[in-house]
Amino acid sequence: MRLLIVEDDAMLADGLVRSLRRGGHTVDSVDTAERGWLAMQNEAFDLMILDLGLPGSDGFDLLRRLRRADNYVPVIVVTAREAVADRVRGLDLGADDYLVKPFAVEELEARVRALIRRRSVGTPPELRCGDLVLDLSTREARVGGVPVELTVREWTILELLATQPGVALAKSRIVQSLSRWDDPLSQNAVEVHVSRLRAKIEGCGARIRTVRGFGYLLELPGAP
Repeated sequence: MRLLIVEDDAMLADGLVRSLRRGGHTVDSVDTAERGWLAMQNEAFDLMILDLGLPGSDGFDLLRRLRRADNYVPVIVVTAREAVADRVRGLDLGADDYLVKPFAVEELEARVRALIRRRSVGTPPELRCGDLVLDLSTREARVGGVPVELTVREWTILELLATQPGVALAKSRIVQSLSRWDDPLSQNAVEVHVSRLRAKIEGCGARIRTVRGFGYLLELPGAP
């Protein structure tokens, strides 16, 4: 999943970025509401972690602006404001969760996972495609019951394809899910990751098929 952190405390933002990247997420960070707005306008993110006490326009303003633009990306508000009125205001403006500082990074990570699960209504905790099984809670893959070692980017590609089997996914969408501003990814690099994935899941019954000029899809066993 690709996450955006909007936080002006550089030390906190850096710590969150590093922790969430270790958890397997693609993470970028900005320090103002305006930069958060521009990022959301130009990139595809799966979730936002939003501080309220930002310089200039605050987090409330950014949240209101997003929802008025019909952008319903999941938002976890993190703030030092403990007043119930602030929590109510944030939730009323469209926040999905609220965490008061200081907090344990492990709790934030758990809330990120929970929110992503809630937004993936109908997606089971395990995805089965032939003998390939993806455990979404532990981020583990198995072929015929045998664990398959995947890099973070390989897992992300496989998860994207397995959640929509038989549906072609554009290379550009994969690039956006995998790229960070400080570590951009080319479409050629995606081809390399897909090639390695094919080798690792070979024999599972499902296969990653190239849709010429567009992208890839995960083809289930027995598909015409």
